[in-house]
Amino acid sequence: MSSDLVNSLMANLWSIFLIILFFGGSIFVHEFGHFLAARRRGVKVERFSIGFGPKILAWRGRDGVEYRLSWLPLGGYVALPQLADMRSIEGESTVDTEHLPPVSYSTKLLVFAAGAAMNILFAFLLATVIWIAGQPTLSELTTTRVGLVLPTIALADGTTAPSPASQAGFQPGDLIRSIDGKSIQTWLDLQQTLYSGTGRTVDGRPKAIFQIERDGRPMELTVYPRLAGDEEVRMVGIAPAEDLIVGSVLPGSFAEKAGLLPQDKIVLFDGHRLLSRNAFVEYLEKNATKEIALTVERTGENVPLVLPARPEAPTVDKLGLTRRSSTTLVHINPVRQLVEHVTMSFRVMAGLLSPHSDLGLSKLSGPIGIARGFRALAEVDIRLVLWFTVLVNVNLAIFNLLPIPVLDGGHMLFATIARLRGRALPSNFIAATQSVFIILLFSLIIYVSFFDVRRIVRDMRAEAQTEESVPQPAAPAKP
Repeated sequence: MSSDLVNSLMANLWSIFLIILFFGGSIFVHEFGHFLAARRRGVKVERFSIGFGPKILAWRGRDGVEYRLSWLPLGGYVALPQLADMRSIEGESTVDTEHLPPVSYSTKLLVFAAGAAMNILFAFLLATVIWIAGQPTLSELTTTRVGLVLPTIALADGTTAPSPASQAGFQPGDLIRSIDGKSIQTWLDLQQTLYSGTGRTVDGRPKAIFQIERDGRPMELTVYPRLAGDEEVRMVGIAPAEDLIVGSVLPGSFAEKAGLLPQDKIVLFDGHRLLSRNAFVEYLEKNATKEIALTVERTGENVPLVLPARPEAPTVDKLGLTRRSSTTLVHINPVRQLVEHVTMSFRVMAGLLSPHSDLGLSKLSGPIGIARGFRALAEVDIRLVLWFTVLVNVNLAIFNLLPIPVLDGGHMLFATIARLRGRALPSNFIAATQSVFIILLFSLIIYVSFFDVRRIVRDMRAEAQTEESVPQPAAPAKP
């Protein structure tokens, strides 16, 4: 067995282990919250299951609870027959609820809310680990400064159009402060806030108001985003500012002749601020026949250098330098991490609910997409897996508290209505409502999973096309 195959197998096993540990662990934590609260408040617990449907294995504990692992890994449940009749998804109950004491309204709310509370607690603990260890992040994603304004963007139908950012008057170096009144802290904030935007013109075109800072002066730019990319989301045609830090310099190369050293950060070229590698590369290749003045930041000081003319080697790959990775460790306190995740989750949710947004359910990810996210991040850094787990737990908590039947928030809603009307809701009504929403919930999971699979297929095809376009070395001549 080749070493490449062994490495690939081990990487896949590692990814699967992390998916089970953190995705499965997030579900377990949620259900464990219900379990603990129910036991604490004296509520009868019949079953604790990870997954739905037929059991893979089960055993009964000394406490009389059946612990089960089931075939459908789409969540889990704690069977609490005193609180909710969920036989349609939890199976038949053998508990005679008529001979059990009634459960108070406060106990119901505490037990139903405990799952989400445990998810938030788990997220906080993981966020604390990330805060201490540091979160690996591309430096360009920690900024909201514009590095490049694209002249055109590719639309969803494959055609190109002038970029909305260039038409609105964006310039490299602009610092984006907010979009539609929503504060922006990172480039990820910017993307998600733009994608979930709800602004529209009178004739129905997408519209966004950007508050920016240019040379220290606040400005407002009105932009008309276009639907672009494979996912057909709102885009305006800007890229973040990025650093160019020298990784290594080849002996005898143009980079060495210019005096460049490893760890140098190139900040100026012919008086232009370096905000984009693409703009820098384009400038070098267009001006290969002349000397170019560089300014680099070296050990805290600016050092002027001159890159000699390169008429015989105009392309940048002939300079003889490599770029150092721009990944940096950021230490964000756990409270701020949770606030950022909650804020972004509500912005996306508002976009999904608004008829003026261009977001749709097809943009969401189900269990397949979440597992794929875990796998992709596991190949990069375990700390990114922790970050993603924090995001998943925050979303699990928020989603489960929505006032939708079959979810915890729906149970709390039914309990509250019964409290207000002074008597329990008819069991037939509750059972029928639960059944309808179970079908809707599983239909939603199947729907978003279809788009998850479609994304995987699309990305695999794009990968295959990229590999085919890479020139292969010529076969050696036969003797």
